[in-house]
Amino acid sequence: MSLTDLLRMSIGNLKRRKLRTFLTVLGVIIGTASIVVMISLGLGLQQSMYDELEQSGGLTMLTVTGQGAGESMYYYSDRDEEESTKYITDETIQDFAGVEHVTMAAPVYSMSAYALKGRYMTYLNVEATTPEALAAQNIPIKEGGSLPQSGGNKLEFVYGNGVIQQFYDKNTNEGYWETGELPDIDIEKDTLFLILDTEAYDQARYGYIDESGNAGKPRSAKKTLVQASGVVEGDPDTYTPFYYSAYCDITTLKSLLRKEFAGRVIPGQPSTKTGKPYNFFAYSSAKVKVDDLDNVEEVSQSLRSMGYNVQSNVEFLESMQRELVVVEAVLGGIGAVSLLVAAIGIANTMMMSIYERTKEIGVFKVLGCRLKNIRQMFLMEAGFIGLLGGIVGNILSFLLSAVINFLFAGAADSMGLGGGISYIPLWLSALSIGFAILVGMMAGYFPALRAMRLSPLEAIRNQ
Repeated sequence: MSLTDLLRMSIGNLKRRKLRTFLTVLGVIIGTASIVVMISLGLGLQQSMYDELEQSGGLTMLTVTGQGAGESMYYYSDRDEEESTKYITDETIQDFAGVEHVTMAAPVYSMSAYALKGRYMTYLNVEATTPEALAAQNIPIKEGGSLPQSGGNKLEFVYGNGVIQQFYDKNTNEGYWETGELPDIDIEKDTLFLILDTEAYDQARYGYIDESGNAGKPRSAKKTLVQASGVVEGDPDTYTPFYYSAYCDITTLKSLLRKEFAGRVIPGQPSTKTGKPYNFFAYSSAKVKVDDLDNVEEVSQSLRSMGYNVQSNVEFLESMQRELVVVEAVLGGIGAVSLLVAAIGIANTMMMSIYERTKEIGVFKVLGCRLKNIRQMFLMEAGFIGLLGGIVGNILSFLLSAVINFLFAGAADSMGLGGGISYIPLWLSALSIGFAILVGMMAGYFPALRAMRLSPLEAIRNQ
């Protein structure tokens, strides 16, 4: 019996029992759609993680930290590393740049400052680095904006899209989170006052008690005029990796800090035992760009041997992938229950088909049809059920994914899932169809064996 004959007979047998075939295929459709949609939720998280890594410089960007300076941001590492005792300075940055396979080494300084506009103020998280490092972060800036200029006396910021929500009324201490209304500030166009000496500003505003217990005379806090060179794309309710911070040129910020704190220790900077400032500027961290992914581990080891802690996006990615594999396995397992039920339905359908076609099977055997052909015919029928259910199930899963992303678009934006909660790559569709076919054929295997073992004479006598 030729393959064409087997295909024709298998399809014909399924068509003769349309209702039973439809109900069996429906079970596979539901099972396939359940698995795909469940796994797509985990893949949505994974895709969002990839996008965020790309915005932080990709897999070849390293974050190097030394002894704390400024307001060092927490960084993730799954290594058991001791805190470095070395500061990151301009000389250190030059040493980093000289390491083989390093294409960029840039200092990063993190600090807090006050931003004022009329009756509004906010506690601003400032991230300062070089223009090259800012460009490497791929910050999505609204149309008309640009990265801050370098080398001038005027400080410019790229504000995160959530900074506007952080302003509050100085008189009432109420802001967006209390009133539900954004402050009357055009952060893209308005000039703001920046307070670098936050301690002096607080002393002038609230007063303070000196060491002798008397009311002290507060220092005057200098106000620096700053403007926006750009604002991160997205409305204030859309979370991005750049949501809370304001980004500026590090050379300009250092110049302002040295003028503001001339003769005094800049907050966050190291000092001598006598309380005097050192003649170097210590940075919070450094961004190091490697020329190729294959050289990331080698460069990381070189930097660690110099006495610094290193966080690689590759390490972060591998750690997150291990966690996401567990999440995807759990979600996929939940969906697989539906496909298991569908497999039982396929097995039941094929067994019923054998009972109804017992005489037909006996005639095939008497006419000399090989046992292999009988097995192939039943396996093809089960495989067709899996194929049809897999294809339609994938179509349904794409529709469900679109509905989920539409209904939870607001929640996805607030969590930074720009690509949506559900993400279905083509390989998942192809794999799910293949898996549905495999499940169908496995479910039809034992019924096919039963058909092969039927006695020809008993089968023909069967009424």
